[in-house]
Amino acid sequence: MSTQTAAQKRVTIHELKRMKDRGDKIAMVTAYDATAARLVGQAGVDAVLVGDSLGMVVQGHDSTLPVTLEQMIYHSAMVRRGLQKVGARAHLVGDLPFGSYQASSDDAVKAAMRLVAEGSVEAVKLEGGSDYVEVIRRMVRAGVPVMGHIGLTPQSVHKLGGYVVQGKDAEKAQVLLRDARALEAAGCYAMVLECIPTELARVITGTVGIPTIGIGAGPSCDGQVLVLNDLLGLDDGFVPKFVKRFAELGGELRGAVERYAAEVRSGAFPADEHVFHSSAVRLVPLSDEGESEREDPPGVMGAPV
Repeated sequence: MSTQTAAQKRVTIHELKRMKDRGDKIAMVTAYDATAARLVGQAGVDAVLVGDSLGMVVQGHDSTLPVTLEQMIYHSAMVRRGLQKVGARAHLVGDLPFGSYQASSDDAVKAAMRLVAEGSVEAVKLEGGSDYVEVIRRMVRAGVPVMGHIGLTPQSVHKLGGYVVQGKDAEKAQVLLRDARALEAAGCYAMVLECIPTELARVITGTVGIPTIGIGAGPSCDGQVLVLNDLLGLDDGFVPKFVKRFAELGGELRGAVERYAAEVRSGAFPADEHVFHSSAVRLVPLSDEGESEREDPPGVMGAPV
């Protein structure tokens, strides 16, 4: 039976702006494959981010830097198929990975267009402030909606000196405020504020006219985004301050696999209810050694391996 359901009216960049104006909070979450997309789509989130965080969450790297554009396209397309399968309304955004937009505006526009055309996202997200104004303008002119991202920008982890809170003093806070204004002026329809003081996030959110999506930026933002694996509690070794674990599925998953392995070893699984029966099937006897091969009689089949 198909799991396809009637499609809902999809959340657009204009609806996200209306949500900010109404004071309705935006719920955004990451997804990296069709199964996760199907589930978060059914849960009714407003937006889904295919983040380059997949480099750490899915691929096991220590940073997001090794992720390629081809991998982002691949995962984005999977997420789109998962959302489509359940007719989800969620707005889909894909990250432009490290190296895909920093070298030149021409490369950036081509990468953004590929992510939209081949990855089926509705918008792209890129990290950085005022330095990327011209890149953003070029993408927007090409018809690609752009979500900005300032504060802690993981692709600049070496430049920032690690994954640390940004904008904690007055001078750095002013820089981030100027960056936020520059991103809006360049044409960004929304922006992520990552790991900045809640007081600064409140000022930025009240200053710009586009939605702000916080992660480690406090409740004043117009919306929030979390990595799906973090909110599900799939990694016991990684619990940043800004994450609330809404489930502890890591332990449940591990326990389920332990029970499965135990039943396989004990012979309890598969039980009779898990196997197929047929009174019409009989095994073909092995021929005697040296006996010439002969065609099986009609209706006789061997046991599958």
